[in-house]
Amino acid sequence: MGKERVIIIGAGPAGYVAAIRASQLGGEVILVEKEEVGGTCLNRGCIPTKSLLTSARILNLVKNAQKFGIEVEKASFNFSRIMERKSKIVNQLRGGVHYLLKNYKVKLIKGKASFLNSQKIRIETDKEKEEIEGRKIIIATGCEPSLPPELDTSNSLILTSREILKLKTLPESLLIVGGGVIGCEFASIFSELGTKITLVEMTERLLPNEDKRISLIIEKIFREKGIRILTKTRFKKMKRSGEEVKVQFDNGEEVSINKVLFSTGRKPLTFDLHLQNANLKRNQKGYISVDEKMQTNISGVYAAGDITGEPLLAHKAFAEGIVAAENALGVPSKMDSKAIPNCIFTSPEIGTVGLTIEQAKERGINIKLGRFSFSGNGKAQIQNETTGFVQLIFEKKSGKILGGQIIGPEATNLIHEIVLSIKWGLTIENMANTFHAHPTLSETIMEAARSALKKPIHSI
Repeated sequence: MGKERVIIIGAGPAGYVAAIRASQLGGEVILVEKEEVGGTCLNRGCIPTKSLLTSARILNLVKNAQKFGIEVEKASFNFSRIMERKSKIVNQLRGGVHYLLKNYKVKLIKGKASFLNSQKIRIETDKEKEEIEGRKIIIATGCEPSLPPELDTSNSLILTSREILKLKTLPESLLIVGGGVIGCEFASIFSELGTKITLVEMTERLLPNEDKRISLIIEKIFREKGIRILTKTRFKKMKRSGEEVKVQFDNGEEVSINKVLFSTGRKPLTFDLHLQNANLKRNQKGYISVDEKMQTNISGVYAAGDITGEPLLAHKAFAEGIVAAENALGVPSKMDSKAIPNCIFTSPEIGTVGLTIEQAKERGINIKLGRFSFSGNGKAQIQNETTGFVQLIFEKKSGKILGGQIIGPEATNLIHEIVLSIKWGLTIENMANTFHAHPTLSETIMEAARSALKKPIHSI
C-alpha cells in the first residue's frame, strides 16, 4: 500500500508546518506556493517588522544611555543598513524553512493552485500547467491587506504593510490609516526613526479590541513621542500632488504627506482557488469554514491559518496546521483555542490572553481583578521601563484565571505564564504561591495575583 498523498496549498506558517507534520506521519506531501515559503509572517509581517522594531528600540536605548551612566556623543542610524539587516534575517529564516522541507522530503512546487474538484488540483507554473490528485488537501493560503475600493492603488506613495517594508529611504512624514496592531507597530518604528507620524483611527480609540486602560496608555505614550492621533476620523479623499499626497479627512481638515500607509484590515486569499469547483463553504467574511478538526464541509479537505478567520496570528496558524495534518493522516486531533496569546510589539509591549473585563461581563461571569504596576517592580526600575501594568481576571467562585492583560517591558514574553495558567485551569492561588525569582519582571504577575487575594507585598 502506497503512502497517503497530501496536497497543501500555501507555504506560510500553517502550510509549511502542516507539510512537516504530514511527512512525520508518513504522508507523501506536495506543497504548492506561488511566492516564497514562510508566507506573510516570515516575508512581510512578524519577522521583518520585529527586526525593524528591535533597531528602533536599540536606538531609543542609546538615546537614553545617560540615564544609565553611559556617555554617548550622538545617537545616529543608517536606514539602509537597518533594512539590509531585516532582509538578511528574513533570507536566513527562509533558507531554514527550505532546509526543513527538503529534509522531510516535501515536494515543493512554485506555482498557483486551484481546485478542479475536491480531490484534483490544477497547478500553473512559469513553464506549464499540470493536474494532480490527492485524497487529502489542506488549504493554507492566508490573507492579504484589504484596501478601500475607491483607493487609487497605482499611486506609489500609497503603501500597505507589504510595500513599506521595501522602502529605500526614510519618509519625512507618514500618514497611517488604521490604529490597530499593524498601524501602531509601524507608528512605533517610524516615529523612533524621526518620521513625522499622523495616526488615524475611525473608532474612539487606538487598539479598539484591547483593554481600554491599555489603549489610553499607548495613546499617551504616542503623543509624548510626537505622534499626532486622530480618532473617530476617516479619510475622505486622497490625491497625489508631485511627491506628496494631499489628504482630506471627514472633519474637513486637509494635510500633505510624503507617504500613506493603509493598515485597515486583511482579507482571505481565496479568489484564485475556484472553491466552487469543490463545493467548499465560506462564512460571511469570506473565510473558509472549518470545525475543531480543521475539516471543511467537504470530507478530506482541510483548511488552516489565516484563511480560516480571526485571530490572524502565526502561532495560531502553526497549531492549526498541525491539527489539519494529523487529522488528514488519520491521527485524531482537535484545535483548542481558549488560550491563544495576542502580542503587540509596540514600545512598551502588549501581551493579552483570554477574556477581557468587558467580555467576562457580557457572559455574566462574576469576576475579580488583580493588578500590579511595573513602577513597583525592581527589575523594571533597573531597566528604566516602569510604564504599564499587569492585570489578571479570574472567576470569583472557583478562582480560575480567565484572562490577563500586560502592557510594559517584555510583555510579549511574560504573557505566557498567564497562557499556561488558563490552558491548564490554574487558579489565582496557584499563581500567587508560585516562586518567582527576584529581581525579575515576572514578579509583577505574582504581585498582581497576591493583590487580587488581598495579600499584597509591594503594593498598598
